[in-house]
Order: sequence, then C-alpha cells, then structure tokens
Amino acid sequence: MDVQEQIRKYITSQPEPKQSDMLELHSAILQVMPACKLWFLDGKNSENKTVSNPNIGYGFQTMKYADGTTREFYQIGMSANTTGISVYILGLKDKTYLAQTYGEKLGKASVSGYCIKFKTLKDININVLKAAIQYRIEHK
Repeated sequence: MDVQEQIRKYITSQPEPKQSDMLELHSAILQVMPACKLWFLDGKNSENKTVSNPNIGYGFQTMKYADGTTREFYQIGMSANTTGISVYILGLKDKTYLAQTYGEKLGKASVSGYCIKFKTLKDININVLKAAIQYRIEHK
C-alpha cells in the first residue's frame, strides 16, 4: 500500500465529524505545500508496539539531535487524538513562537511549542493555521 493509500485509509477510518475535518485539513495543507513529500507513520515502533497516534506528515527536513545524529522527518504533521485533531509544526527554533504569534488568533485551540490541538475545524480559524504552516515552510 502506497503512502497516499495509507493516508486515505487512516482518514476514512475516523468517525465523523473528525473524518471530514481531517479531509479538509489535508487539502488545506496540500494547498500550502502542493509538491511536498508525504509521509505516513502508523505509530508503531520496531517491535510493532504502539508508541504514538498514527501521523500524516508533509514536507521534509533533516533533524539534528544533541548527540550529533540526524534523522529525516516531516515538517508538518497531522494526527487524530482522543478529543480532536493535532497539527504538529516541527523544526521551529523558538518554542514560544507558535503560541505567541498565532495562539490568540487561532480560536479554540491549545498551542504548545510545536503542537496545535483543537476539537473541530469550526473551532479554529483555518487561515491562521495555514499562515503558521506557511511560516514554517519559509523558515527552515
């Protein structure tokens, strides 16, 4: 199964209204990043144990760890969680930037150093979310 099929299967496995929200969000992210590399992580480690929620990834970056090792990974992630949807904006150096710049403008969302969590798309301003994604793409 290719990545696009895995993504489609993951999104369509979600209950409504989360499924429709994730489809709309997937399209919105692809509008901001039309030619990006797509990723799908099933949330399982090498021993096939579940260690996280499945994630859809968009874009490409090389992450550098404190010990000097590197890892190829996505820039933007999306995942269903128990109460809604999480969008991950990875690779920003300033961990306060998202909350300070977009937090109040987003609407009903919880914003941490790299994660924007909300219950449904109607609770947030999608244009503000797209602006945060655009900022990440422009600031590698």
